[in-house]
Amino acid sequence: MRFRLGNSEDLSRDEIEAIRTILWAAFADDGEGGFTEDDWQHALGGVHVIAEVDGRVAAHGSVVPREIRFGGQALRTGYVEAVATQPGLQRMGLGTVVMREVGAIIDEAYEVGVLGTGEHGFYERLGWRTWRGPSSVRASDGDRATPDDDGYLMVLEVPATRTLDLDAPINCDLRPGDVW
Repeated sequence: MRFRLGNSEDLSRDEIEAIRTILWAAFADDGEGGFTEDDWQHALGGVHVIAEVDGRVAAHGSVVPREIRFGGQALRTGYVEAVATQPGLQRMGLGTVVMREVGAIIDEAYEVGVLGTGEHGFYERLGWRTWRGPSSVRASDGDRATPDDDGYLMVLEVPATRTLDLDAPINCDLRPGDVW
C-alpha cells in the first residue's frame, strides 16, 4: 500500500473514474440516498488523498476549503469530503491512513477541520470531536437551521485552532445537494 496527494485538476481521467467507482460502491446502501453527483462536486477543488494497493486506487478522501463559522467567527476550514474505501478492502487500515494524511493537510493549511459523518467512532480515535451546538446554513434569505445535521458534524482542532466552544452554533455556506 502507498498513498499520494493530488489537486483536483491533476487527477487523470482513469483516477477520477476509479475514485468515483469506489465512492458510489461504498455509499450504495447508506440509507441516505447514496453518493450523488453533488457529493462528487463537493469533493473537488482541494487536495485528494489517494491510497493505492497493487497500483490501483483503493481508498480516497479530499480536503476542500469552506467558509464555516463557529459561534459567528469564521475560521480557515478544511472540509473533508468523499472518504471511502473500496468495499472489498474495508477494515484493513486504508481509511485510517487516508484520514491521518487528511489531518496532516488540515494541520498544515487550515485553522480547523470539519466533516459530517454517521461513523463517529472511526473519527474519534483519530482526534475528531463531535460538534454539539446547533447547525445552520447561510442562505440568501438568512440563516436556516439544519437540525438533521446536529450531532452529525465533527471538528478536528489543530495548533492554529482558536478556542472552540463545541456547544456554540456552527454555520456553513449554501451549496447544491447536502449543505453539510
